Amino acid sequence: MQENAQTQPKKEAITFDDLGLKKEILQSVKDAGFTIPSPIQAAAIPFILQGRDIVGQAHTGTGKTAAFGLPALNNIDPRNGVGILVITPTRELATQVSDELFKYGRNIGARTVTVYGGSSYNRQIDLIQRGASVVVATPGRLLDILKKNLLKDFAPSIVVLDEADEMLDMGFLDDINEIFSYLPSNRQTLLFSATMPKPIKLLAERILDNPEFISITQGETTNTDINQEYYVIEESERDDAIIRLMDSEECKKAVVFCRTKSEVDRLSNVLSSAGYLANGLHGDMEQRQRETVIKGFKNNNVNVLVATDVAARGIHVDNISHVFNYHIPFDPESYVHRIGRTGRAGTKGKAITLLTPLEFKELQRIKAKVGTTMTHAFVPSKNDLRATNLKSIVTNIEDQKIYDEAHQILDLLKQDIDEETIMFKLVSMILDKQTIQGPNTIGIPADKLAAILERAANRRDTKGGRGGFRGSRSRSGGSSDRNRSGSSDRNRSGGDRTRSSEGRSSGGYRGNSENRSSSGDRNRNRSRD
Repeated sequence: MQENAQTQPKKEAITFDDLGLKKEILQSVKDAGFTIPSPIQAAAIPFILQGRDIVGQAHTGTGKTAAFGLPALNNIDPRNGVGILVITPTRELATQVSDELFKYGRNIGARTVTVYGGSSYNRQIDLIQRGASVVVATPGRLLDILKKNLLKDFAPSIVVLDEADEMLDMGFLDDINEIFSYLPSNRQTLLFSATMPKPIKLLAERILDNPEFISITQGETTNTDINQEYYVIEESERDDAIIRLMDSEECKKAVVFCRTKSEVDRLSNVLSSAGYLANGLHGDMEQRQRETVIKGFKNNNVNVLVATDVAARGIHVDNISHVFNYHIPFDPESYVHRIGRTGRAGTKGKAITLLTPLEFKELQRIKAKVGTTMTHAFVPSKNDLRATNLKSIVTNIEDQKIYDEAHQILDLLKQDIDEETIMFKLVSMILDKQTIQGPNTIGIPADKLAAILERAANRRDTKGGRGGFRGSRSRSGGSSDRNRSGSSDRNRSGGDRTRSSEGRSSGGYRGNSENRSSSGDRNRNRSRD
């Protein structure tokens, strides 16, 4: 048997040419620079081409848009009106998906319209009726349009639920169920999600017909391209720890997740004062502010985005190197979505979580539920960071260009100082600029950590409560994005329940920059998304 296995011919990697797509769609694939399909694409595309309903579970950033977009576009006639409806949880994600589908479908003449709240109903309806073949919509605005019967003969043959678990987290499940009561029963339905909580499984049973289940998670809900670490610290050390870790890591672009809006504002100011190009993002910001922050992050004018969970939904930027959890998230699903911002499109990423001993039990619960591997690490000391910086200084000096003026300055210095002293002084000038903030050591050392965790566990068992994690929700003050009593990212009043506005044109065809939304439409209570 072993000899037979050795003589088996090696199976060649599947290509997009092997999947049975039309030549126009294949040309779009080549234009996008794709050659080898990702696992979710290779598994899902053949079934979708056959007209099967699909439940697809795969990590964020694994190419799910192409997995449903390419075969769906392949199967429609763009001359016959709206053939594809894609429902996404946020405006940012709707815009991104719409852009991608436009690129995939341009060679077949597919026209794409984005529909979301805060924009003119009339403009969106007009664009759809003028010959759209793909509609990408957020749930609140789509439901309003369907309930008001603003679209005549709206009968998409393919309906896609993208990021279904995010829609559950954001409270859209009732809207989704109602939306499907307005859609034709003889449709193909595709549901994609990073996680599969029970309500999503029940939803799939209701709206899908004998679906094919495809899971590309390899036993873990989180992406194996993401290196996950956690650091145990004291509550008062969070700011020092996040700055020290950013200083020690090569953070090209990072997202820092906070629990509350006030914490986002405060921490973004702290990081800016520490020399980082940081900006905050949360649900109380105006549409134009959000647009500016997101655009700056994508264009590298902002390197650190400090955000709440809800505000960061749908922000998919491929070159995010790090995700920091300033506080451990409330639930395993939020952890999966948070760290899914990095390690996208086959690149490596790193997720770092800060927690106190009282939150350690919550970390264990997330690890068990998610089935992921996290490594315990210690925050580098000042001495550790200096050693790292010395190597960087040596490299920078070796690579430094020599200017003509340098000879003049050196000649002047040599009149009073010997060359060796000059070199020592110049290097010392460089070292003076290498300021390291905070105390020498941050976090709980290994020799004390075990005893502290044991005492924390004993206190928890004695009190019979849920421990410090749940009780620490309000430590940082301010109104949480998930706060039920105050202004919230999930607030339905004032128009947009998700408040994740892109601030682009009013949902027009891709590439169309017409018409900003009117303030009257934005304030209508019915246009929740």
